[in-house]
Amino acid sequence: MDRLNQSLRSLPPWMLYVVAAIYPVWLFYSGVTGGLGVDPVKAMEQDMGRKALQLIIAGLCVTPLRRYVGLNLMRFRRAIGVIAFFYVLLHLLIWLVLDVQILAMVWADIVKRPFVTIGMAGFALLLPLALTSNNWSLRRLGRSWNRLHRLVYVAAVLGALHFTILVKGFQIEPLVYLGVVLALLALRAVPRQRMQRA
Repeated sequence: MDRLNQSLRSLPPWMLYVVAAIYPVWLFYSGVTGGLGVDPVKAMEQDMGRKALQLIIAGLCVTPLRRYVGLNLMRFRRAIGVIAFFYVLLHLLIWLVLDVQILAMVWADIVKRPFVTIGMAGFALLLPLALTSNNWSLRRLGRSWNRLHRLVYVAAVLGALHFTILVKGFQIEPLVYLGVVLALLALRAVPRQRMQRA
């Protein structure tokens, strides 16, 4: 594990941004060229939302992986979080601009449809995290920065609930995401002393 951690330290975090930027471009190209089926807008919207949730979960995995496995991905955690927000933003923009398109209908959906309300609440929580994901904000906020960024825990639960309520009928996938999020948050509640004794 030490050798793997040493190799990871040689990788610059900006590489994640480059790789992450390729996927939405490919997804849009697939939608334009007919590779996403009869409803490409809905396919892009759902896919960006799913990838955003996966990245949020990946960010939550960083600390447990270090504590329980010894894999240190801390230097990539901020990049993972920023990319997750970028994907959430794209998910929202596709819904606003390409799907709903009418401002009055957007507000009606937020008010009347629970999964939209929950999704918007999750986005609202992620917004200040994205705006303060820089070194200047970290220095300026000090210890308050860590407290502020704990909002990601609530945002992760809201994102998983958004997905669970969104799907029609009983589906395993969103329940798996919700279960993983709750399990990761439960791991964080375990005191370090107890984990070290185990």
